[in-house]
Amino acid sequence: MIIGRTVLGAVVSVLMLTALAPAGAAPAWTPPKTAWGDPDLRGTWPLDAVARTPFQRPEKYADRAFLTDAEYAEALKTTAALGKRYADEERVGKLSVGHWTEYGTPSRQTSLIVEPANGRLPPMTPEGKRLAAGMKSSWSEKIFDSMADFNSLDRCITRGLPASMLPFPYNNGVRIFQAPGYVVMQLEIVHETRIIPLDGRGPLPAPMQTWLGASRGHFEGNTLVIETRNFNGQSPMVIVGPTNQPVPTSKSLHIIERLTPTGPNTLQYEATVEDPEVLTAPWKLSFPWTRNDKYKLYEYACHEGNVQLAGYIRGTSPRFAEYRKTHQGVQASASVLAATDARSH
Repeated sequence: MIIGRTVLGAVVSVLMLTALAPAGAAPAWTPPKTAWGDPDLRGTWPLDAVARTPFQRPEKYADRAFLTDAEYAEALKTTAALGKRYADEERVGKLSVGHWTEYGTPSRQTSLIVEPANGRLPPMTPEGKRLAAGMKSSWSEKIFDSMADFNSLDRCITRGLPASMLPFPYNNGVRIFQAPGYVVMQLEIVHETRIIPLDGRGPLPAPMQTWLGASRGHFEGNTLVIETRNFNGQSPMVIVGPTNQPVPTSKSLHIIERLTPTGPNTLQYEATVEDPEVLTAPWKLSFPWTRNDKYKLYEYACHEGNVQLAGYIRGTSPRFAEYRKTHQGVQASASVLAATDARSH
């Protein structure tokens, strides 16, 4: 993560041209090849380049996929104002969100979701609604009594998929490595590495499930296609926060991703997501990635000293009322933790 990063004008121009193309359409481009003949996707592709594009489309845009010129100009103006927070904090000597938020650059897309046509997640099934009602996280709860009150990101396990492939307020690094028979994606948040074999091996046996599933890849021309199954159904589909509704996953989650090079430093990322136990229909992401090999991935240490979740529980649970009485400052610290949005994740 590079604090206060800006995207070079030339890169922004490429990004705008890519975003103006219809979803799924990519300009003709012949990428270089690796020494063993695969299209070369290696490099660092931080997702902060689209961090100002909403995941779900604001309802005011209805089925409109792109901003007007006036709307785009206003989005650029808003982002420029946010970007000044870093300099303002440097000037007054006060560290705040300007230092830890990667503001990125708006694209002309009105949302990262392109299907359904309204750019929003499909309605949940009755089972999906039941599961969502029981989802908890550090964003939603005020009293924490056990580890079950935290989601997988709170617990520093994973953001899950497809959430890990979406931009976040910080730690947006995605680095691609390649070797004969493999593509590897290193994710800055939460320090995970997706190892994707290309050798035609079959899926894992159904009883074997993992947090990020099991991915299998192959090239269709210059496009890398990744199919992922075998999820454990224990991570959110998107990370709960101020703008995201709680959406669960199940063991039926199935994702097909497509990475298509569109220029020397751009590719188009697409992901079709279906989970028939949770959602009434599939949905699709499509947005450009921009290479930035100057971006440095930092260690995602998550909870320093692994004490924060214990602090939430000791500071709020009725079981620890007596503990709080005998440990001065714990109650006050818990109140501050519960009130602030500057959580460790």
